[in-house]
Amino acid sequence: MNKSLRYIALLAILPLFTTGLGNDYFTDVDALKSKGTATSQYGSSTNICGLDLCSNYPGGRAAWESSQDKVPPVAPVKETEMEDAMMEKEQSMMEETMEETESDLGSVLRLSRTNVPATIPMHQGYYNGEDVYFIITDSSDPTHAEIITANQGWQVELAPLLKNAPEKALSKTYMFTNGISGDGVHGYQGEVFTSTPAQPDVYSALTSHVHVTWNEGATSRVLDSEAMIMEAAENDEITLTSVNVVLNMPQIIWPEGQMMVKEDKTLTDETPYGGGQVLDIDTEEMTVTFIAHRGWGPDGRTIYYIVTDATPSGPAGMMGVVSAPTSASLIANSAAVDLYQFRNGLTGTGPLGFQPGIAAGAPGDANYSPMWRIFMVGWTDPTSAQILETIDDINAYKAAGLVDIGIARPMDSDHIVNCPFIDPFQ
Repeated sequence: MNKSLRYIALLAILPLFTTGLGNDYFTDVDALKSKGTATSQYGSSTNICGLDLCSNYPGGRAAWESSQDKVPPVAPVKETEMEDAMMEKEQSMMEETMEETESDLGSVLRLSRTNVPATIPMHQGYYNGEDVYFIITDSSDPTHAEIITANQGWQVELAPLLKNAPEKALSKTYMFTNGISGDGVHGYQGEVFTSTPAQPDVYSALTSHVHVTWNEGATSRVLDSEAMIMEAAENDEITLTSVNVVLNMPQIIWPEGQMMVKEDKTLTDETPYGGGQVLDIDTEEMTVTFIAHRGWGPDGRTIYYIVTDATPSGPAGMMGVVSAPTSASLIANSAAVDLYQFRNGLTGTGPLGFQPGIAAGAPGDANYSPMWRIFMVGWTDPTSAQILETIDDINAYKAAGLVDIGIARPMDSDHIVNCPFIDPFQ
């Protein structure tokens, strides 16, 4: 604990001593003063023998002085000695309480508004002729980020690194640039997906894109499956154009399922990660409400993130999110960024019950991505743990040998989590 915190702690506990000990202590001192040998009830000190009047001794003062040579006199307790003893005792108790106070302050770290609701607009698309409801949180392309942000009235973050994702980490999505008006990204019919979480071996929330444009003279209509799109292309009704854009489009509802909705919807700063990340799905208002978790950006700024999917299946099931095995291909890819979580040390509101995590990038940074490669930070001596808030903090303590860092491999598998960083208060 630094000096300022120590001083604050001292100020906080001083009233306890002045209340619990002070009154008795000062009462005792006053009592000693009232019984002192120099008080006026005995008159002149020359007539006093010890603690009594000399006239009460046979032989008077001379006899009393003679007796003092045989029995060592007992010195009366001085006020200053009593005060010193009491002060030493009080100081000892204060130090013990200070140690307890420092221990308490150094063992628990709870941020305010650690878990807050975040309501996000949903979009409607198709998979094999059936409805899919999804959200759009990130774009590798600034133009698409701006267009979608304006259309949905909710911020889409720019994540240029997503362009580096390998093909096997992406699922193809068709976007319409003309034709039937609708809720699609470009103002026309909804997007058509080629997979859902019901096909975990090929599903990914990260989507590559093919623009679908109706040719002049063709009669536009809703195409709600990849098969229908391929047929229209073969009939020369539409033109397909691959676009070098990757969007993060986690699916919320799909033909054979939906994301888990948390049973206990009451949020506190201690709400656990388990049991689901979604509080409500409203297909009438076209919104979904996630739990937004608080943490730190690389420079200590406050960030909030939601969790939509993860790999492997164990952590995904624990958090109540979609299992997305295809994300494992990002483990050594620059489309994923490092996120540091703590496995011991200060008790707190992080996913493992310790201090919140620290990300290597945040929205607005060139290296931001919603796809996170998880590293675990462990204190070599957990009793000496302190609050770390920045990447520089982590690096400095690692260099000093105070913490060790290792990549997380639950179930002995590559671990990637889709955690879009968002502003829950927009």
